[in-house]
Amino acid sequence: MSHNRCRFCDSPLDAVFADLGMSPLANSYLSSEQTGAMEPFYPLRALVCGRCFLVQLEEFEAPEHIFSDYAYYSSYSSTWLEHSRAYTELMVERFHLDERSHVVEIASNDGYLLQYFHERRIPALGIEPAANVAKVALQKGIPTLVEFFGEGTARSLAAQSAADLLIGNNVLAHVPALNDFISGMKILLRGGGVITMEFPHLMRLVEGNHWDTIYHEHFSYFSLLTVSRAFEAHGLRIFDVEELATHGGSLRIYACHIDDEREQTAAARELAARERAAGYEQIEPYLRYGRRVAADKRQMLRFLIELKDQGLRIAGYGAPAKGNTLLNYCGVGRDFIEYTCDLNPHKQAHFLPGSHIPIFSPDVLREDRPDVVLILPWNLKDEIMDQLGFIREWGGRFISRSPELALQP
Repeated sequence: MSHNRCRFCDSPLDAVFADLGMSPLANSYLSSEQTGAMEPFYPLRALVCGRCFLVQLEEFEAPEHIFSDYAYYSSYSSTWLEHSRAYTELMVERFHLDERSHVVEIASNDGYLLQYFHERRIPALGIEPAANVAKVALQKGIPTLVEFFGEGTARSLAAQSAADLLIGNNVLAHVPALNDFISGMKILLRGGGVITMEFPHLMRLVEGNHWDTIYHEHFSYFSLLTVSRAFEAHGLRIFDVEELATHGGSLRIYACHIDDEREQTAAARELAARERAAGYEQIEPYLRYGRRVAADKRQMLRFLIELKDQGLRIAGYGAPAKGNTLLNYCGVGRDFIEYTCDLNPHKQAHFLPGSHIPIFSPDVLREDRPDVVLILPWNLKDEIMDQLGFIREWGGRFISRSPELALQP
């Protein structure tokens, strides 16, 4: 009998969505001293609840251990900055935000998004548990509270100033205490206010075979149907949704208090109907997915082995969490990928968890002239290929998932 319980509805968890073997925490980058020490690996197994159909991971490490000192800084992606700037313009226009409004972002990172509200003199507050990342936002002049969000934080803040716009980009998946988190949003949201949240869409994960977006820091994987149930259980209602290209396919949901008079949009109704038609309220489609993951692993290894048998030297680009899932599940180390490069100086001079592939500055690529560059953050493929166009000067090629691992034109 399973000892695991669903983090939303508390039903027993027995059904396996995808089993990716044993893996270290995807963002636990190693110093040179740590590479000779014992490294913790945990089962990376996604389960699915047979009652509410929430796909979720078991919790092996507390969020305080994973996120309190974090290596991910959002501002190092120009694509993501442009996405955030456009989002700000959309929210200001659609919801008529001005200097009398109050914007709160949960998991505000380095101020990548709130800086655009700050420029418009719209009062904004960030909530970010990683003190090292929050420090950068504070240096930008963005008020930032360094703590984890939940009911307790929400009550404290709501007594001072509730939120007209409550934002959470790529945080909902990172929350193990899901009910406490959503309940906190209900408390902090002003009457008539709006919540927007962005997160990878489970349907797009399945359709694109994006199993490498499964890692321990992502506790949950949502369909619109399941996230709607979770919000409604806490007195919130999703009234609109946008399908985004970010992270291989994401949703931006719009939610309000359940008694708000806003009508649900045609887009929200249509996507819910599409998910039902695809079987996302039945267990069988979830159980079939694991076989596709195993087949994709074999294809990737065949492809990399063929490149190495041709005598080609392969370097990586990027050190994202999804890349670490891919490398560890496929058993790819320095025998395939000599090193990887990343713009983030906080990752440079470190090693990828599990594979121990070293991380250098992108300048090394120009000096070393590898034959092939494997783009690990495939969701930023176009941006990276543009940045690294110089590798074609010596006949270098790019490879990336699209969705299978393949040479890029």
